[in-house]
Amino acid sequence: MPTDMELFGGTMMSPIVDPYSVYRRLRQEQPVICVEGLLGRDHLVTRYDDVLAILKNPTLFSSRANARGAGLVMGRTILEMDGREHLRHRTLITPFFAPSALRGGVEAMIEATVHHLIDQFVADGRADLIPQFTFTFPMRVIAHIIGIPVDDFATFHHWAADLLRIGDDPEKGFAASAWLIDYLRPILDQRRAQPDAGLLSALLHTEIDGQRLTDEEVLSFLRLLLPAGAETTYRLLGSTLFALLSHPDQLEEVQVDRSKLDLAIEETLRWEAPIQYVSRETTTDATVAGIDIPAGELVSAALGSANRDERHFEDPDQFDLHRRRDDHLAFGLGPHFCAGSHLARAEARVALGALLDRLPNLRLDSAHRPQVVGLALRSPDRLHVLFDA
Repeated sequence: MPTDMELFGGTMMSPIVDPYSVYRRLRQEQPVICVEGLLGRDHLVTRYDDVLAILKNPTLFSSRANARGAGLVMGRTILEMDGREHLRHRTLITPFFAPSALRGGVEAMIEATVHHLIDQFVADGRADLIPQFTFTFPMRVIAHIIGIPVDDFATFHHWAADLLRIGDDPEKGFAASAWLIDYLRPILDQRRAQPDAGLLSALLHTEIDGQRLTDEEVLSFLRLLLPAGAETTYRLLGSTLFALLSHPDQLEEVQVDRSKLDLAIEETLRWEAPIQYVSRETTTDATVAGIDIPAGELVSAALGSANRDERHFEDPDQFDLHRRRDDHLAFGLGPHFCAGSHLARAEARVALGALLDRLPNLRLDSAHRPQVVGLALRSPDRLHVLFDA
């Protein structure tokens, strides 16, 4: 049984440059392969149709697998819930991420935040858009939606991001979890006494089956929403910029016709899915692609591989605005379809439009060539650009 290191040259949290050549071989030769991963024995599934079948069958492939990973630092969240329990808890947050909610004050806040950040470097003629822009603004937005003081951004930003380090640096992940709990508890007390229109107040005052959530349940929600609400967007935005700047002809199309921004975003989600895997656990013995998987085993559905499956997408390794199919799996499918997908798309759309408007002749800095890296999570490591100041 190979390890992640033996298959990919690194672990799930390593900055792997090209997992796709490995995926291609696995799809051809071993579409289901048993590996020794960070969480132990795991069945890696790489073909589109097989991944789709897993996502559509939560009865057989349970999300409780996430208790073994993210649940260790986030507590019990909707990531590991199934069935009615999952639906009841998910219903609490979905109104805050619906398109109708975003058309209110959230879109205005997104736009104001984007322009504030661009103001910091627009006169310089150069920038590294990852630390100066893409990594920064989504966390501010999710804090606003939740109802956490955005002025505390510098305090909680890196702790929220460090939660996701549980896979490769457990000590850092646990420390981040403990620190966030200490930071958030006084805010819970304040919102309980003085409710506002934010998501946190809703979590504190809404009842499920006649009972309000406990503080521990609310803290678990927040430890999920803070990193999850920012992680997908910052990676999506960075990869979309990388894709367009690496394909000047397609960038020109978007410059001329901004309605094509949506095409660029969807194609990036397929081409470089920000979240490359979802974890499931078999509830009974299962068979995938002719391979038997015993009950209680971990299954990793490789979204990134499914989105590059040549059986489903023509020329899958090419970034193509004009691709006819947009049925990618970057946001998952079924009951656990990403609740923040509308927010991620809206943030990316506003941010990309503003960058193209305010940074004339935007182009890659040839002295610092970027690359998209990662295995479980993927995005550019750096994105040095030049523009006319």
